[in-house]
Amino acid sequence: MSRWRASLIHLGISTLIAALVVSAMLLVWYPSPFFSAMGGTHLVTILVCVDVVLGPMITLIIFGPGKTLKALRFDFAVIGLVQLSALAYGVYVVAEARPVYMVFTVDRFDLVAANQIREEELAKVKRPEFAAIPLGSPRTVAVTSPTDANEQLRIIDSALGGADLQTFPQYYVPYEQLAQQAAKKAKPLAALRKQVPDASAEIDRAVAKAGKAESELAYLPVKGRARVYSVVLDAKSGAILGFAEVNPW
Repeated sequence: MSRWRASLIHLGISTLIAALVVSAMLLVWYPSPFFSAMGGTHLVTILVCVDVVLGPMITLIIFGPGKTLKALRFDFAVIGLVQLSALAYGVYVVAEARPVYMVFTVDRFDLVAANQIREEELAKVKRPEFAAIPLGSPRTVAVTSPTDANEQLRIIDSALGGADLQTFPQYYVPYEQLAQQAAKKAKPLAALRKQVPDASAEIDRAVAKAGKAESELAYLPVKGRARVYSVVLDAKSGAILGFAEVNPW
């Protein structure tokens, strides 16, 4: 077998493994439209390039038809270990940046990544459902402001450093508790059409998926690390019915 054929076989295997890993991440950690909102394309591109390119390139360099079977086994064991380590590190980075909560905050939603929730704040959580960072798909919650004046100042200071109220899980409550407040803050979809006239097709798609008349729907912004989209709500109850990949800001 030539080194080029060996490298191509290795490339095919690596591509298959990377495709399976990325597909699982998209289904569980980055459901649409969170992947693009959190800038997942950049992270996954790095993961795939490192994992898919690294192994086959090393195979192309070291493979030689004159090598003994024992030597080839050792070489491929080392390559596999290096590639597996690169993949594990890439998955770790993507996992740390994944959205774990979509938080209703006053008049919008914020996507909060796993690495935005600090251990010292997590230790202060009293509600058991928020005591640990979710391992699966992002959860929708709401956040309430603290009543203590010193704590309010602490959060304001923290916000100046980039960690705002939505990253304090000790103040999380079930979204249903503030859904009516979200409905009051939301705007009609007609306003979004007027504000972003080029987005009519995307808004039509979101309306069809919601399964209600457009007059019964409203929207609020959802802010991710990379992009801002719109959450489609039931105008009366505040229940979340879908998303429109439209920036309302």
